[in-house]
Amino acid sequence: MVFSGLKHFASPMLGNRQHQNKTPHEVKQSPAVARISRQVVPKLCLDDFEIGKRLGEGRFGKVYLAREKKSKFIVALKVLSVKGLERDRCEHQVRREVEIQSRMKHAGVLRMYGYFWDKDRIYLVLEYCVGGQLYDLLSEKESFSEPVAADYVKQVAEALQYCHSHNVIHRDIKPENILISFNNKLKIADFGWSVHAPTSKRETMCGTHEYIPPEMVQGESHDKTTDLWAIGVLAYELICGYAPFTAEKVPTIYSRIVKVDLRFPSHVSADARHFITNLLRRRPEERMSMEKLLSHPWITRTRRLQAGVSSGW
Repeated sequence: MVFSGLKHFASPMLGNRQHQNKTPHEVKQSPAVARISRQVVPKLCLDDFEIGKRLGEGRFGKVYLAREKKSKFIVALKVLSVKGLERDRCEHQVRREVEIQSRMKHAGVLRMYGYFWDKDRIYLVLEYCVGGQLYDLLSEKESFSEPVAADYVKQVAEALQYCHSHNVIHRDIKPENILISFNNKLKIADFGWSVHAPTSKRETMCGTHEYIPPEMVQGESHDKTTDLWAIGVLAYELICGYAPFTAEKVPTIYSRIVKVDLRFPSHVSADARHFITNLLRRRPEERMSMEKLLSHPWITRTRRLQAGVSSGW
């Protein structure tokens, strides 16, 4: 059952390295955040929250704006249907989401403060991001300028670099799973497909059609380089307004992915083309590393342009 599994979410699957080795990127908790984060399962219940407007809806439930009554701290409450999870046999995804996301403490990763359940639903207490999904902003703008896109890609890459340092592969990076906080800061969310993989490669095909890498399409094992592929797809979509391998039918999408059938509109700069092309490589070992990604000219020079600094090109 889902509930019996939830009792074991506190097991130290990722160890305590994030507490022993604090980094400059680690989020500093306010007293209210710390109070909610320290809650053990029996101490949280729905009566602890005032429920506000619905923020979104997914396959297994809905997300609401909520306020913890004692601290007045604003959160997002993700409410999942137990029947839906059991019907589709996705209980393991919730376990994985909680085990991994609750231990991720980085400015670019959406915080999970706690969780609780009743007989019908599972509740995840999450950080609230006032700007909503990056997908919604992209749909409104249709595309972003390269300086804005480069800044967004850098933020996502830094958050993924933190995840990889803790042996976590996200495996479902896309605009719908990236939220916008204050001051245009991004946070990656939805760790339902993520996995803790310190040594072995993984076999499961997962994610979103347009973002799946060639090795998954062809049933091969994969590792953290699947997230590098996703960054390349994300960069393309932010600049162009659509994913690079999009098509009407899924088999056509997969065919284009395997062939790396990559076509750029004329407005895409040479730096952006080089950046994306070096991430969207058929062979995972040939993809640009996270370190090279973050120092690539499209990231460094384009972001200086956004800051109003002349780059000389």
